[in-house]
Amino acid sequence: MWAEIICGLLIYKFVRRFFKDDEISDETSSDSTALFSVAHRLEKLYGGKAYVGLRIPDADTSSRQDIDLVLLTKGQVVVIGVKNLSGIVTVASDGSWVCEAGKHDTTQTYPDPLVEVKKQASVLESYLEQRGVTLLEENLSCKVVIPNPNFRTMHAFPSEVITYEEWKHLKPVSRKTLSGWVKGALWTGKEMQESSHQKLNFILGTAPMWDRVELKSSKIVLGEFLEFKGKQEDTLALKQIKRSKVDRISIQQTSMLGF
Repeated sequence: MWAEIICGLLIYKFVRRFFKDDEISDETSSDSTALFSVAHRLEKLYGGKAYVGLRIPDADTSSRQDIDLVLLTKGQVVVIGVKNLSGIVTVASDGSWVCEAGKHDTTQTYPDPLVEVKKQASVLESYLEQRGVTLLEENLSCKVVIPNPNFRTMHAFPSEVITYEEWKHLKPVSRKTLSGWVKGALWTGKEMQESSHQKLNFILGTAPMWDRVELKSSKIVLGEFLEFKGKQEDTLALKQIKRSKVDRISIQQTSMLGF
């Protein structure tokens, strides 16, 4: 019996190593999955439409500003940075965040997320103006959301930063009972004109964004899809497809072992 168990383990390790290049690690996908989890919850809590993984052209730097999430409601455009931080977070004198996590006390430093999100909001505002929509000051706001339950801190953050403790206690509210974050950031008391709201939905829905790969394990990965690998006849057919015309591609792959 022991010989059979050992033999089985050896075969498992061999197969796992053979297919290692096709795997996507939990670390790679966890941040992307957190983005979509936050987006889904915000839509459920407050309505509107959440746009994930936008890449907005920045005229000042001739590059793109990567925006985690933009939530569009009847009264607000909210630019949201999602920081899926796990560990103890402190704030340095220059405003950067220092996160200590792991058994070996691994330390990582991040630029001030709120400063980054405000920059992204400014770039988005300019982009919307170029496409024909000018937002009122009260219709644009910024937030940083920390959805990781392993986040710990003793620092008092600005109201724009939603820590995990605050995040987990958010509840659906109606316009008549608006309070907290919703009252301060998602609702101004004055709705946008329907035509402006529809145009914003169209602009955000057609703005550049990261490619999305959805795996069977319910993991989601954002990135730039560069090429297909597979049978020659399949890759030749895919080369004829115009990227701008494709909304979704489903890929089914069967391993050499048939499972």
